[in-house]
Amino acid sequence: MQAIGIDIGGTKIAGGVVTELGEIVAERRVPTPAGDSKAIVDAVVEMITSLQSEHGDVVAAGVAAPGFIDAAQSTVYYTPNIAWRNEPLRALLSERLDLHITIDNDANAAGWAEFRFGAGRLASDMTMLTIGTGVGGAIVAQDRLLRGGFGTGGELGHLRVVPDGLPCGCGARGCIEQYGSGRALLRMAGEVADRPGAGAALAAVRESRGELTGHDVGELLKEGDPGAVEALRELGGWLGQAAASLSVVLDPQVFVFGGGVAQSGELLLAPVREAYLAHLPARGYHPEPNFVIAELVNDAGVVGAADLARLHATGL
Repeated sequence: MQAIGIDIGGTKIAGGVVTELGEIVAERRVPTPAGDSKAIVDAVVEMITSLQSEHGDVVAAGVAAPGFIDAAQSTVYYTPNIAWRNEPLRALLSERLDLHITIDNDANAAGWAEFRFGAGRLASDMTMLTIGTGVGGAIVAQDRLLRGGFGTGGELGHLRVVPDGLPCGCGARGCIEQYGSGRALLRMAGEVADRPGAGAALAAVRESRGELTGHDVGELLKEGDPGAVEALRELGGWLGQAAASLSVVLDPQVFVFGGGVAQSGELLLAPVREAYLAHLPARGYHPEPNFVIAELVNDAGVVGAADLARLHATGL
């Protein structure tokens, strides 16, 4: 029983036909026309039509979009990089497609894919943090995706960890996104580079290139550079502190970390675990979750969107 999944990203729209076992059997990718919301809808319609024409036995199509999605999986309340404000996206697609359509948040879709087919598949309760340019999140509780009463739950990147801390794009201050994201890692790496000693390699790269990039820091992490590792340990410490607060509320069996920064693997997870234990209330009397790296990487949004659409269409 196959479904189509579409993942709308900042630079590309990815789509695929996905089996009920989470396997992608056909896929498409096109650049995202980010400045033109109508062109995005056109691109999604064209992609779904193309995939459906090749695999006519699909039962539904799911679209994963950034931003706030309503509880009915129909309307995009707001998305930061696309001019969608209370956009009736499901209706716009449904009037042009002869297929059951659902809309979901992109982090929710990726988290669901990891829960069903990836690193969280052996748990009933999973919390996922996606560490990219910002911090995304997804919560599964008792085998169900937690969306909240209005559909906008799971925005874990805006959990506040520092009162009156760094300003965040959401309008608040001190969100974990400002301390646990790829942008935060770059800032921390720059601060390490400003200090003598461990930051020598970071400083040298910055001087030769004019600035540090995420790729630069990632390459130095692969080499085990002490300055890059120091910056990652600071970032992991903030994420571990946030995970301890989340654990008190959600009590997940497993925390899954996805996104580009998570490809550092154990270099990230070690300080996360250390900080988690340091900030966990009733330590020693509270069962400890597993901390793991996401497995599906770039396919998670497509797989999750398709699976959620299939389940929604069939009432499973």
